[in-house]
Amino acid sequence: MNRRHPAEPVDRNHPLGDLPLQSGRVWREARLAYRVYGELNASRSNLVLYPSSYGAWPEDLAWVVGPILDPERWCIVLVSQFGNGRSSSPSTGGPALQPGGWPVSHADNVQAQRRLLEEVFGVESPALIYGWSMGAQQAYHWGVLEPQRSQRLCCICGTARTTPHNRLFLLSLRQALTADPTWNGSGFDATPERGLRSFALIYASWAASQLFYRRGGHLELGHADVESYVEQAWLPAYRRHDPRDLIAMLDVWLACDVAAAAGIASGDRDADLAEALGRIQARCAVVAGRHDLYFPPADLAAEAALIPGASLQVLESDLGHRAGNPSGSLAEQAQLRAVVEELCGS
Repeated sequence: MNRRHPAEPVDRNHPLGDLPLQSGRVWREARLAYRVYGELNASRSNLVLYPSSYGAWPEDLAWVVGPILDPERWCIVLVSQFGNGRSSSPSTGGPALQPGGWPVSHADNVQAQRRLLEEVFGVESPALIYGWSMGAQQAYHWGVLEPQRSQRLCCICGTARTTPHNRLFLLSLRQALTADPTWNGSGFDATPERGLRSFALIYASWAASQLFYRRGGHLELGHADVESYVEQAWLPAYRRHDPRDLIAMLDVWLACDVAAAAGIASGDRDADLAEALGRIQARCAVVAGRHDLYFPPADLAAEAALIPGASLQVLESDLGHRAGNPSGSLAEQAQLRAVVEELCGS
């Protein structure tokens, strides 16, 4: 298997025209940004779709090509979700932020991704949908909303419905940005420096586990203390984004609920989720991080139990949530590679 990191290809954009949203609105001139690694085979049966996680761009996720997904076997499509600044977003003229939340959902991401695969690649059913964090949320939505088009799902460190505890984390991030004095109710009058610093502090405290900090994982990365770690490793990751886009993606995450996306609303939330996840026909691997604070193993296990034939696997790692995106950690990469190989029958 080829383990080399490939050269970065050119970013591509697919115009979607006027896109009807699940909210009932129509998005004028929507577009998806994506990258491709590997080649589509003659039968068009080797396409892997990797939807982006929160704030990630294709180049941030490209490390999986080689260590996890073999470009000699797969045609790997890394697609930016709406709101991340590469695909249509508030910063690029997409729908503006609304008091009740950004009016775009994962159902809209799935609709757009389905069109991308059909219109550009001539593929109706990807061989695998691989996703981490918000990418896992999109993979679950594929399985529920497009059950006959979804062959295999690898859902890593993410849930099909945002839990109450996870919601508190997201609300704290949103509050950090909107409490900044530059917030004007619908956007920012200047760069929200205070808000971004608070945002990065919150994110860093949740993304890695207590064990990671206890063993000095941040020191091993070359940072003098946790303050330096946040300033040097976390703050730049969010400063590169338009803060309106950061809020838009939070709103999509806050609203994540495959039952609602599927129009299931009996009034019994547990029964609704069970009905939605019961619709998944794909082979499904649910992958939890042992010390993930966002998506604890128990939350993933509860959902996996509702998916017919799903397997639950746990990454043994102290990286916390980042165990699912271990660009610099070979042990976690080996575990993820084994999951994919088992799921895909190799």
